[in-house]
Amino acid sequence: MDFSLSPDLVELQARTRAFIRDKIIPLEGDSRQTHHGPTEEFRKELVALAAAEGLVAPHVGTEYGGLGLSHVGKAVVFEESGYSLLGPVAMHIFAPDEGNMHLLEAVASHEQKERWLRPLASGATRSCFCMTEPAPGAGSDPSALRTTARKDGNHYVINGDKWFITGAMGAAFAIIMAKDDDGNATMFLADMDTPGIEIVRAMDSLDQAFAGGHAVVRFNDLRVPASDILGEPGKGFRYAQVRLAPARLTHCMRWLGAAKRAHAIATEYANRREVFGSKLIGHEGVGFMLADNEMDIRLSRLSIMHTAWTLDQGSRGTTESSMAKVFVSEAVWRVVDRCVQILGGQGVTGETLVARIFNEIRGFRIYDGPSEVHRWSLAQRIARQGANWE
Repeated sequence: MDFSLSPDLVELQARTRAFIRDKIIPLEGDSRQTHHGPTEEFRKELVALAAAEGLVAPHVGTEYGGLGLSHVGKAVVFEESGYSLLGPVAMHIFAPDEGNMHLLEAVASHEQKERWLRPLASGATRSCFCMTEPAPGAGSDPSALRTTARKDGNHYVINGDKWFITGAMGAAFAIIMAKDDDGNATMFLADMDTPGIEIVRAMDSLDQAFAGGHAVVRFNDLRVPASDILGEPGKGFRYAQVRLAPARLTHCMRWLGAAKRAHAIATEYANRREVFGSKLIGHEGVGFMLADNEMDIRLSRLSIMHTAWTLDQGSRGTTESSMAKVFVSEAVWRVVDRCVQILGGQGVTGETLVARIFNEIRGFRIYDGPSEVHRWSLAQRIARQGANWE
């Protein structure tokens, strides 16, 4: 495995880093960043800034205006974007849109790509992915899917409730997972202004970086033409893996960037603050925490790059992305938690960005599969194949 970067990727990394530093970080105090994400006006202004630099949706193919980055390329660029919580929004590579673009590019028909992917890839629209349901429906166990899609002539009639639907408020369209008449999961595409789609309420959460927040969505006799099935009927779970394996990894990339930002803030503070006759960093309790941060950050990057390289070799990468998701989500959480501790009182206030990053990053150990579910899945594989299953 050769993780050295090509000259083009080194240039793109530097360009992204400069964009985040010069154009995005100065906007972090904008009042249009609400508890449920940036307003649509603010989001479009951020996207316009990235568009001027040629940095909107760089993971998408060149046919749709992106740069067609490899997974390794995404690892480099997405980490740089995450250094500001507004960076992934500006570059239009935040969840759920980034994963939805990947899925549409891989599975959608030409007509569907022109109707939904092209405007999404440009940043003109947003989207949502409707799979998670209230108990006893699908959550960590997608096989518990309860939303139904009943065939009626050339249409399907969809009924059911979804929740924790990121980006639903203000989204142009949804990808909906429902159980068809044969009991198989099928994905459907639907514009959010279609009769039968109701946003019941916004859900308050620790995080506030995702455009459109998180919402409860209800489908009440939603009629979707059969032509708007995404891919083939009955292959919804297979397509979910097409989306989730790389999406877990891109989460790792972005949140690693945020953890680096928290580490930089804590390091600067430790080098400046004097206590008990010396700089804070000179006290082993603090210096060791910063050293542990460096190890967690570097090992997280190695985990991401290894998994990205595996995906670029044509592997499905399901197991690798699962392991990376667990390791990185827990490592970056440790990094940010230490930064709060180093900053002391300032770490739990809005005096620095660290408290905000702390709130944002906590959910990463839960969404796209809690750590416990990934460990359980890995343990099952070990039970089937033994200790040397790789």
